[in-house]
Amino acid sequence: MTKVPKRIASAIIHSLKGGVVPRIGLPYITVGRKLEIDALLRDVEIIAEGGASFRFLVGRYGSGKSFLLQTIRNYAMDRNFVVADADLSPERRLQGTRGQGLATYKELIRNMATRTRPEGGALTLILDRWISSVQMETAADNGISPDDPAFPRLVERKIGEVIASLNEMVHGFDFARLLSLYYRSHLEGCEETKAKVVKWFRGEYGTRTEAKNELGVGIIVTDDDWYEYIKLFATFLKRAGYSGLLILIDELVNVYKIPNSVTRQSNYEKILTMYNDTLQGKARYLGILMGGTPQCVEDPRRGVFSYEALRSRLEEGRFSGEKLRDMLAPVIRLSPLTAEEMLVLVEKLADIHAELFEYHRILTQDDLVRFLRFEFHRIGADSHITPREVIRDFIELLNLVWQNPGLSVDSLLGSDQFRFAESLLDEAPVQKEFEEFEL
Repeated sequence: MTKVPKRIASAIIHSLKGGVVPRIGLPYITVGRKLEIDALLRDVEIIAEGGASFRFLVGRYGSGKSFLLQTIRNYAMDRNFVVADADLSPERRLQGTRGQGLATYKELIRNMATRTRPEGGALTLILDRWISSVQMETAADNGISPDDPAFPRLVERKIGEVIASLNEMVHGFDFARLLSLYYRSHLEGCEETKAKVVKWFRGEYGTRTEAKNELGVGIIVTDDDWYEYIKLFATFLKRAGYSGLLILIDELVNVYKIPNSVTRQSNYEKILTMYNDTLQGKARYLGILMGGTPQCVEDPRRGVFSYEALRSRLEEGRFSGEKLRDMLAPVIRLSPLTAEEMLVLVEKLADIHAELFEYHRILTQDDLVRFLRFEFHRIGADSHITPREVIRDFIELLNLVWQNPGLSVDSLLGSDQFRFAESLLDEAPVQKEFEEFEL
């Protein structure tokens, strides 16, 4: 097995034990999901070539939605994409009347990440890199030194080309003016003005008057138009040397939970706008991935499918099903990991745990299979158990074995609770592949 740095191993083990997806180290523990990953990476290629994409990832709590989102996030950054992610909540929605839509925009901009700044907060870095790249291109194209008196004028002309490409888009004129202002402030060494421009891009101006007085721009990002600025950012980022912009929005269930039907429908209308834009060519270099549960998508009363225009676009046709899945469809439904995939996963975790705490791995492959049989033979496991629960239990098992040297794996797995679970083998509904799984 590839050696995992301790910092990454610690993040993996402690994040998974806490029921959350680690931000780093996912390639060390990624198993299965080949079809899903291949489909989403195909989208990434289309986005880089000037297209756009919109997908839903649908799965129960703990089924691996967030894990897959983070995996694609890392893949996209490796391919020179800017990635921005946000979890929806009662305070963050797609549309709102009290700043909830703007709050989502702020979270996305705050979490902007690149290959060199994967933890987020990359907006200033992106702007500064853009200016540096324009200066280097200008010097190379014209064969002159940055010290040449004509250099600033040539750089400004090149920046003008980028700005001109944005002017035709909604709010593009003011967006372009702010980029130009950021460049001039950079040239003059005025950090205060640069900070004000970044503040505007982050959606932190509360009134148009304040923005007009400080920057000379008479508009601000609002609940109603924040998505237009996401499209502007996507086009700008391509011109700034990146492959495009990938937006990841998780916890769509928080829209489903909105009690007011009118507010709920306005959020679904915003989703429809995004969906139509990406499919009709109104957005470029932009990918949007939304994660949610089956209920929050398919419930005909409160879910996404309660909005007829979305239901008619997203509902499966007659030929797709569990055995034949259309990976080109806008909705990707996550299937359970197979027995073999779960075995590979727990084996990886056992190795990482042993490496992190510096001991020889105690659990044999027989122990791993026995553990998985125990987990998947619990009553109701066929419909309720998820990878998150299995992983959490497994790391707890590893922790106990490591902290109690006198405790044998056989004695722990052979406890009364475990024997009782095994005695229910014939009675409990189980996944057939685990019933028949052998080494």
